[in-house]
Amino acid sequence: AKIHSESESSVHFHEASNFDTLTDIVGTAIALDDLKLFDEDIFTMPVAVGGGSVSFSHGTVSNPANAILEIFKNSKIPIVGGSVKDELTTPTGACILANLCTQTREFYPLMEIQSIGYGAGTKDFDSFANILKIVRGNIDSSFEYDSVKILETNVDDVSGEILGNLIDKLMENNAKDVSIYHGLTKKGRPTNLISVMCDNTTMDKLIKILISETGTLGIRISSSDRIKVPRRLESKTLLIEGKEFAVSYKISEFDGKENFKIEFDDLKHVSQSLHKSIKDTEKLIREAILEQK
Repeated sequence: AKIHSESESSVHFHEASNFDTLTDIVGTAIALDDLKLFDEDIFTMPVAVGGGSVSFSHGTVSNPANAILEIFKNSKIPIVGGSVKDELTTPTGACILANLCTQTREFYPLMEIQSIGYGAGTKDFDSFANILKIVRGNIDSSFEYDSVKILETNVDDVSGEILGNLIDKLMENNAKDVSIYHGLTKKGRPTNLISVMCDNTTMDKLIKILISETGTLGIRISSSDRIKVPRRLESKTLLIEGKEFAVSYKISEFDGKENFKIEFDDLKHVSQSLHKSIKDTEKLIREAILEQK
């Protein structure tokens, strides 16, 4: 309906009404249910869509077709083309991935392989085997896994005040982390390497901020898999020296041990209210939190 600028009530199916579409969807659902995979996290790596053109009931269009692009849009699943002049991902396959996958990884996660499923397509290609693989394995539950984008640029003509403001602005726009490193480049020039960690949804906005605030002429983009210690955020109202404060803190768990770290903005607020040092205030807050456990 969106691609043809029509109302949803006017939609009628062409290829999607074929028997093989029903078989793909129902067969996948039955297989996942039998294997109890609906209870597990399902990952996908970047999806190969191929290139060239594809012909169907509306004629010939460039590949990937409009339906594929709309399905993957905002799904957080990256796609990759290539030299193959053929369709490698169908709209049905794209729908299955977009609705089932909880995470996307550029590489295989750290896991112990339990079983592997293979499915061969009917098309033959000269440069690779037309085979789909599904790998089932165990991931160490002590950690969480995800992938992030790393944005990097070198600047040698930007003041410390601008860099400080840049960090604040990037964090306000949902950067996961920002680091700035001093170094030397060609001809012994001093430089600052700005490194920004983010995800796909915020990357474009953060790139624009980097360019507009620093005047840089180029940004390097790379992907990186992360291992994270599980954590959760909790908030409590604490009574400290006769005053009530709302305090948030992050709890992490690893190797059977639990630790917590107080959110610095709350720590700073309590410190200023009590006219005490950060160190003394942290001790008081930790004691108050432990008394409520």
